[in-house]
Amino acid sequence: MTIMTEPKKTASAVDEYSIVNARHPGRWISAAVIVFLGLLLLRSVVTNPNFGWSTVGMYIRDVSIVRGIGVTLQLTVICMAIGIVLGVVLAVMRIAANPVVRSAAYAYVSFFRGTPVLVQLLFWYNLAALYPSITFGIPGVDLDANAIITPMTAAILGLGLNQAAYMSEIVRAGILSVENGQSEAAGALGINRLQTMRRIVLPQAMRVIIPPTGNEAIGMLKATALVSVISVPELLYSAQIIYARTFETIPLLMVASLWYIVVTSILSVGQYYVERHYAKGGQRSLPATPWQQLKRFVRVHDPLALKGAKK
Repeated sequence: MTIMTEPKKTASAVDEYSIVNARHPGRWISAAVIVFLGLLLLRSVVTNPNFGWSTVGMYIRDVSIVRGIGVTLQLTVICMAIGIVLGVVLAVMRIAANPVVRSAAYAYVSFFRGTPVLVQLLFWYNLAALYPSITFGIPGVDLDANAIITPMTAAILGLGLNQAAYMSEIVRAGILSVENGQSEAAGALGINRLQTMRRIVLPQAMRVIIPPTGNEAIGMLKATALVSVISVPELLYSAQIIYARTFETIPLLMVASLWYIVVTSILSVGQYYVERHYAKGGQRSLPATPWQQLKRFVRVHDPLALKGAKK
């Protein structure tokens, strides 16, 4: 006799699960404390009449201030271009096989890194005291140093040549980060050293070079304030001219500071995305953007991929 049994009911083939992230109350408490202290500081700054916020609003878009921003950006671009180009040349010289070339590059880097940039600016500005006429050792050439070395020229030479010393070390570190086998393989294929450096080594070294170069660009923007001592009409000097006339020192310094913060913030955003672009070849997953980081911070549940789901 055959006994028929009813088949057992199976559970649903598809179950939806979720992972609940561990609670971290310490993070929220520390964040709340920081926000509270930040609000207290902001309230103190906003309500303090000594900052002269009405004066800040009056001069924030003043014509001379805007012109000063233009000069600041112009100096930043020109000096960084000089620093990057000359820095690459010096970096290649530092790793050259010729000991004389290596020594010359080392002496350049040592001199410009060993002396304050303000001293270098003053030196270039007063170059005519040492060389009233510039001949370059060429017969028939006699140039007036006072006419050539203007305040703007002195600022470009002082900042650009100083920046080249720092950029050379950054580029050299990037070149040394590339495996030596890359150069050896290029040499085995008959590629000369110049082409190897330009087409193989430097493109791979960009992942190491770009982040500190972005920091140097932001630092250069702020370093342009030093040229106010040689009367270059950049942002800080323009603010100084105004408060020397109105005696509103703090409000005008706040105007300059706010503009520096705005420009450096824009440069920081650009630096972030340039770094993200060059990180493609060295990382399996790109770093999260600020918006993605914020979403990850406030998210509580992480959905799991469903297993055995039928489409």
